[in-house]
Amino acid sequence: MAQQPSLIGGGAAVAVISPQYCCPYPVDLAIVRKVMTITDGNFVVTDTNGNILFKVKGVFLTFIHQRRVLLDGAGNPIVTLREKAMTAHHRWQVFRGESTEPQDLIFSAKTSSVWNVRTKLDVFLANNTKEDVCDFRVKGSWFERSCTIYAGESSAIIAQMHKKHTVQSILIGKDNFAVTVYPNIDYAFIVALIVILDEINHASSSSTGGGGADVGADFGAMFSG
Repeated sequence: MAQQPSLIGGGAAVAVISPQYCCPYPVDLAIVRKVMTITDGNFVVTDTNGNILFKVKGVFLTFIHQRRVLLDGAGNPIVTLREKAMTAHHRWQVFRGESTEPQDLIFSAKTSSVWNVRTKLDVFLANNTKEDVCDFRVKGSWFERSCTIYAGESSAIIAQMHKKHTVQSILIGKDNFAVTVYPNIDYAFIVALIVILDEINHASSSSTGGGGADVGADFGAMFSG
């Protein structure tokens, strides 16, 4: 059984994108990535019953400046994810709706080390302008094929990802991942982080020419057997 995190804020909901995505019980999500395509909708997120909760739409502006839009099951835009070009580390900004205006910034995320085999993604809310301490962080291992999301620099786990890989998914060109989001945590926020992780690892793979280093592995390879 998964480790339960310590209560955050006395058990109050942690709503980064919206409180409507916070549930008082754990939420299990299935993420299907169509690995053979780079077209719109290459991400689909469902609940355990197969109901589509989120989709991801790709918006390719230039090779160094890309966007992703997270949609709800009905196709309504929730947040826009934009890569910030020309930075020392991979850095993404997440805005409300389809906006990319500074006043609509919700949070940003950046890698602490581009070449470290044990990745660390630091997440800062928009009001954390100094960025001395992260508000959330993602740690994972390419070798262990797992990622865990924590509240700040604490040991409080808010979500965990693990592989859900089948022979059928390989044959149809898809990778499936399971995500357990802990009680009172914004699961739309967790999905947005997963999209960012995928983009960062895909970019690393491209920059290394798809070499054998695990650092450059695709997000799908991180969780595949």
